[in-house]
Amino acid sequence: MSAPVIGFIGAGNMATSLIGGMLQQNVKPARLLASDHNPEQAAKLARQFGIQAHTDNARLAEDCDVLLLAVKPQVMQQVCRALPARKPGQLIISIAAGIDCRSLADWLGTDAAIVRCMPNTPSLRRQGVSGLFANANVSATQKQQAEQILNAVGISLWLEEEQLIDAVTAVSGSGPAYFFYLIEAMTAAGEQLGLPRDTAERLTLFTALGAADMAVHSDVDASELRRRVSSPGGTTEQAIKSFANDDFPAIIARGMQAASRRAAELAVELGSSDNATSEDTP
Repeated sequence: MSAPVIGFIGAGNMATSLIGGMLQQNVKPARLLASDHNPEQAAKLARQFGIQAHTDNARLAEDCDVLLLAVKPQVMQQVCRALPARKPGQLIISIAAGIDCRSLADWLGTDAAIVRCMPNTPSLRRQGVSGLFANANVSATQKQQAEQILNAVGISLWLEEEQLIDAVTAVSGSGPAYFFYLIEAMTAAGEQLGLPRDTAERLTLFTALGAADMAVHSDVDASELRRRVSSPGGTTEQAIKSFANDDFPAIIARGMQAASRRAAELAVELGSSDNATSEDTP
């Protein structure tokens, strides 16, 4: 069986990252297609990767086995309704936040094989993590295809229930911003303690990088790693006690619950909305 032809509607950062990742995994450029409403963006992608890229979504959809929708959620309905009848056996992958499978099926046809995906911005550095959900029309082979595409920029995890996409959004979709916020706060606190700002920033950044690497490769969980650093009566213990007194875990939980609620609200707003703009690149 020949490798599938994969087409991207929307040639923004995430699509660019996925295409670059797949090429590094030896996917042939001839098996990748892209379209974008902006001819300059399409031409840039064609030059950068040596793939076919143009502005005609309908033409692209007719030519590919896997169609990846990488457009802004606000224009998803407009883009989907303008597509021609699907190629038999075609897999649809959506990376748009807040658009559920039911809405996509309303716009593309109830028999559409749809995988909904929530990647995150570290995918741009091929360090991403994505939550995936497949509707009942997706075959085992198509699930494998979707997984291979998203694994080109990190790792992917399958979900049994679509509503869990909201939780994925709260944890990993929005999660990078939480860590950036912590980096901001630690850098500022280091500066208040007398460090030059650039020194405080580099100390914070490489501490975050090292801690994440330790946690990823450790055979124990984060709480145990924390305990190992927190010597009784030591400096770390005092900081952790201060965080606990300020109810740090509850602060994090409330923020993530707010993110999850907003994700659910967006699914209702965007799924029922006729909003449309000319922008189709996330």
